[in-house]
Amino acid sequence: MPKFAANLSMLFTELPFLERFAAAARAGFEAVEFLFPYEYAAGEIRQRLQENQLQLVLFNTPPGDVNAGEWGLAAIPGRSAEARRDIELALEYACQLGCPQVHIMAGVVPPGADRAY
Repeated sequence: MPKFAANLSMLFTELPFLERFAAAARAGFEAVEFLFPYEYAAGEIRQRLQENQLQLVLFNTPPGDVNAGEWGLAAIPGRSAEARRDIELALEYACQLGCPQVHIMAGVVPPGADRAY
C-alpha cells in the first residue's frame, strides 16, 4: 500500500506554516515533507511534529539565492564550500527532527561551466 506525505510548502497555504502541521494531521496524514525549514528553529518544528504525531520524511538543503536563479549549489563549480555548509546545516536539522531523508539541491550549472566538476 502506498504511503503519502503532505507537502506543507504546497498544502494548507491559507494557514501560516507552523499551523499546517495540525491541518495535515486533521486531514489524516501521518507524515509530512516541506521544501525549506530554515526560517524556523528546529525545536519549533519538532514541537509541531510531536504535538500532531507526524513523521517528517523529507526536506531540501538550502537552495542558495533563488532570486538569482539558484536552486542549490552542490553541482556548481566553485561553490563546494557553500554547498558543504548547506549540507551540514541540513544534517543538523535532519538529526534534530528525526528526518531520514534530505534532498540535496544540485543547482543549475551555468552555461559554459565545466560539467566535469
